[in-house]
Amino acid sequence: AVELPSELSSQEVCDTEHDSTKPQVKMARTGVWKKKSGSSVFEKVLHAEKKATGKSPRFYAPEDVKAPLAKKATNKPTKLRSSLTPGTVLILLAGHFKGKRVIFLKQLPSGLLLVTGPYGVNGVPMRRVNQVYVIATETKIDISSVDVSKYDDSYFKGAKKEKKSGSDSVFKEEAGKKELSADYLKNQKAMDSALTPIIAKTKDLEIYLKAHFSLKDGDRPHLMKF
Repeated sequence: AVELPSELSSQEVCDTEHDSTKPQVKMARTGVWKKKSGSSVFEKVLHAEKKATGKSPRFYAPEDVKAPLAKKATNKPTKLRSSLTPGTVLILLAGHFKGKRVIFLKQLPSGLLLVTGPYGVNGVPMRRVNQVYVIATETKIDISSVDVSKYDDSYFKGAKKEKKSGSDSVFKEEAGKKELSADYLKNQKAMDSALTPIIAKTKDLEIYLKAHFSLKDGDRPHLMKF
């Protein structure tokens, strides 16, 4: 008996069985097979990839071909609120310094805001905050003379911590106080010395920056003017 692929028609099977002159062909019954013209030999048809034309094909390929997905997303810079301009006094709404008033210096490439108290006035050092967690006030000072060009996101990224080996390292970690680098302290002092004379020009501004913001029962923040 001649082994034929399952895709052959009944007429071709009958012709092959009764024709003893044709050679016997043994082949696997997987894939798509096609009979050569003018011959009794069958050959396997390989699927050729076609370029996408936007239309669905009439016949599907016997094997799934994974096509790379097009990446349409683009990284857009974070849009800054119109009320946030360099020199504007902001109120922090979250974090360790919640309720403190700070001075907005500039927007960093990551979209975060670079702010400071300054540290010599109300104890808030230079730090990054999200604009979602601040309230912009109407108070503003001129900080065009202050150089903040060297401060970016990499300035606030500390060194990577080394992983401790051993099972007891998870439970026996030394809770030591994090020491600030000398360069960081130097930059903070330089920033304080640059902002202090500017703050002194405005009456009661230092007292305003030291005051802690809070709400009481019955206060309506949406009706307040900051």
